[in-house]
Amino acid sequence: ALSAHEALVQRVAEAQARAGRIVWRGLSLRVPLPLDSEENRPPAHAQRAQAALESIASEAPEPLAQVHWAIACPDVFSVRHTSVEAYLEPVVHEIKVSRADLLGDLKRPHKRAAYLQMGGACWYVLGRDARGRPIADAAEVPPECGVLQCTGDQLEVLRPAPRRTVERLPFAVWMALARATPLVPLEDDGQGLLGAG
Repeated sequence: ALSAHEALVQRVAEAQARAGRIVWRGLSLRVPLPLDSEENRPPAHAQRAQAALESIASEAPEPLAQVHWAIACPDVFSVRHTSVEAYLEPVVHEIKVSRADLLGDLKRPHKRAAYLQMGGACWYVLGRDARGRPIADAAEVPPECGVLQCTGDQLEVLRPAPRRTVERLPFAVWMALARATPLVPLEDDGQGLLGAG
């Protein structure tokens, strides 16, 4: 049996696939974050590694020292099924089924910044607690992210995710997607009815 988290991840992934998107679960992507703001600064334990990178980068022709590389592991990552790279519209869905997990995540702005960097939109999908109550409301999630609430068999939009244009996916993302297996969409039984009769 699937855990509550796995079940909601599966539900969101299948909904994205039904909407015509190519969907991946369990990706691990390297994302460059600028060091221009406090929220994008790495946690203290990562700063030693960053210092080593900066010393190497100081000899490099590109300004690599101006970024911090973060590892982002979105629960669901999807792109539009299209033949034009500029129309991909990458989207991240982060699934939360416990209030403690959500609050812990919200204290990590560099993680959220990585999700926003890799996707044109970032959604928090909120589950329900053991008593069937929502684990949070939309006001608790930062405004740069959209909020979906699991309500029965539906995913209700509490706040739309702001969208930004992503002209190109970085090469490292393409390589990660090439190594990963996308979700195989469920077959639509309606196609079988076409030959009946």
